[in-house]
Amino acid sequence: MSNTNAKLINQLRALVLLTQTEEQVARTRISQARTDAVRRELTQNADNAAARTLEITDQLRALGGVPDVVTPAIGRLSAVLKATFEQVAPFEEALFTDLQLEHQLLDRATYLKVLADHAGETEVRKLAEKLVEAHSATVEWLTVVLAEEAMGGPVALVPTPVQKVAGGVARAVNAPVRFWANTVNNAVDTVRQAGEETSDRFSAVTDRAAALSDAVRESLTAGRGATLRRAEQVADREGNRDAAQAARSAREELGHVSSDELPIQDYDSLTVNEAVKRAKSLTKPRDIRVVIAYEEAHKNRAGVISALQTQLASLAKEAVGVQS
Repeated sequence: MSNTNAKLINQLRALVLLTQTEEQVARTRISQARTDAVRRELTQNADNAAARTLEITDQLRALGGVPDVVTPAIGRLSAVLKATFEQVAPFEEALFTDLQLEHQLLDRATYLKVLADHAGETEVRKLAEKLVEAHSATVEWLTVVLAEEAMGGPVALVPTPVQKVAGGVARAVNAPVRFWANTVNNAVDTVRQAGEETSDRFSAVTDRAAALSDAVRESLTAGRGATLRRAEQVADREGNRDAAQAARSAREELGHVSSDELPIQDYDSLTVNEAVKRAKSLTKPRDIRVVIAYEEAHKNRAGVISALQTQLASLAKEAVGVQS
């Protein structure tokens, strides 16, 4: 066996393992799809990965290589471990590991193509070109999904409950309380460092801290929407625009807004087709996020959510320089 042939076989074996992992990851993502369209796309991706596994195995055999019977099991195990460990990480980190896997598949497919060219293995070269095209598309898709997340989402995939706690949604929900807590802590620390513990300024700050602690306790027993709205009103009254905005953003993230707060007028009276048409006019990720959250919380019309998601994806593609 020539050195080049041995390299081809080694790369094909590695690609079988990674492609098997890719398939299982895609299947775990199906349950996280935000829309039916994304769910269908992920299902097709998983099926395509399974088909690619068979094609790679056929080429491996054609070159005289023996497929590793353990490889599929390892691929599935890798996907299971990945899905398990990513639960304690923020959602964007899970997407980055997906992207890392696709980049490795793309890079190995590119390397395989060059090896096949050098060895004169036409069929392997054709397979490598097919793999390069498939993984390039997936890399682009994941890059856009990450851009959607960076722009404030919501993304095509929905974080699991544990990931929500670890990442974005928890940050949004806790933003007002965390802002107030940090404000009080910083104020107290500043006063203490200045040696003013006994001054009226320190008394005022500590009294405020106690009052805010009571407000936090109330927020734990009241409805989230009402609590956040109350926090926004209090912050507005006290002239604290940052805290008011944090509370409003949290309400928007949870869909706790009224129809007259939406960036689309008379939203509740719109039919599906009318809402879809208006969705295409939105140019700010924040506006799209607000409407999606409201739609999911109140009407949950799949066609409208899909249209809003498509509009957000278009903005994300523009942000990362991906051609539509």
